[in-house]
Amino acid sequence: MALWTQTRKAPVGDLETLKARFESVFARLGEPSAALEFQPGQLGPIHGEWTRHARAAPGRTLLYFHGGGFLAGSPQSHRALIGKLAEAGEASAFAVRYRLAPDCVFPAPVRDGIDAYRALLASGVAAQSIVLAGDGSGGGLAFAVALAIRNAGLAMPAGLVALSPWADLTLSGWSLLTNQDADASLDWETLFQCARHYLKKNNPADAYASPAFANLKDFPPIMVHAGATEILRDDASKLGDRAAEAQTPVSVEIYDRMGHLFQMDAGSNEAAVSLSRLGQFIRSKTARAGVVSA
Repeated sequence: MALWTQTRKAPVGDLETLKARFESVFARLGEPSAALEFQPGQLGPIHGEWTRHARAAPGRTLLYFHGGGFLAGSPQSHRALIGKLAEAGEASAFAVRYRLAPDCVFPAPVRDGIDAYRALLASGVAAQSIVLAGDGSGGGLAFAVALAIRNAGLAMPAGLVALSPWADLTLSGWSLLTNQDADASLDWETLFQCARHYLKKNNPADAYASPAFANLKDFPPIMVHAGATEILRDDASKLGDRAAEAQTPVSVEIYDRMGHLFQMDAGSNEAAVSLSRLGQFIRSKTARAGVVSA
């Protein structure tokens, strides 16, 4: 069964109930491939986990940000998803263990992301062999980190990939209403509570919190995939609109009848197509740095 048909919604209660809801989603991401190796790692002050496999091209690196509404999740909870993307892109991946709310609030994760990126560059990895990637809130965070990289005047990565990104913390997307009955993984109330814990008194329309309102000028090429039946569908479309307005190369693909993180449904043709397309994007964009696939 697909991920989006297994997770049923329930009323949001306290913080622990909210976290437990995300944990139930993570549990359905499945187990990672036995061909993958996972190693604790650190980029400068930022801890995380490396995902490696035999087909990874030397130097090609995904800097990955896991989902979980800024409240939950870890590199370990997303091993299966990160592994699928790393294998498709023939890349190694470093999943950032960024700080979570409510203990650490906005913009702490953005700072952790750019610190990890700076350290990755300092380690000798070329910017043109790095792709920023993430899912859900981590997908939005990948855009926020790219914004911070650009505004800091650092060399931009080769590309940016997001799966079902949450990029509008004002919760203004029309799909939040039109898809509320079809999306069994997320709902408006859950996202509202997550935004409240993460932002505290900060403006939800701040571009570093909601990249759907950012100017994406001078960004690297972008690929965003989402499901047509999920409530975050319009967040993906908004990111596409911002990129197009900035004349940044972008591909936003919305898959019919698919839900949140449908890429994890092993029996779905759409999942296979999505992962193939994402992998080809990662490989092609990093080829400019001289990275050759194994």
